[in-house]
Amino acid sequence: MRKLIAVAVLAALPAFPVLGQTVEAGTYDVRGTNLDGSKYQGTARIKLTSETTCSIEWKTGSTSSTGICMLYENAFAASYILGKDVGLVVYEVKGNGVLEGVWTVSGEDGSGTETLRLRRQ
Repeated sequence: MRKLIAVAVLAALPAFPVLGQTVEAGTYDVRGTNLDGSKYQGTARIKLTSETTCSIEWKTGSTSSTGICMLYENAFAASYILGKDVGLVVYEVKGNGVLEGVWTVSGEDGSGTETLRLRRQ
């Protein structure tokens, strides 16, 4: 009976396609909110370093930061240095070059929000 159930489950797997999310290298437009709720905008540049890892650089107003990032299913996370502090952002890959996320900086209360949109050329 167990073998029959196992075979039935395995046979059904192809009926449920796996949707692989991707994050493209390139320049993204950035819009977000700071920890205090104020708004900011700028750009982010993502460079792929493997199938699942990358480097990222943000430029928002007079602030710039760099970090490393990785993709896992529909989650895209980045750790970055902002001055002397370490930050973390976690995005959901929405498709069509859009990432929606929340971020924080070590030693600070709360979180900000951020949306990245890939510039299509």
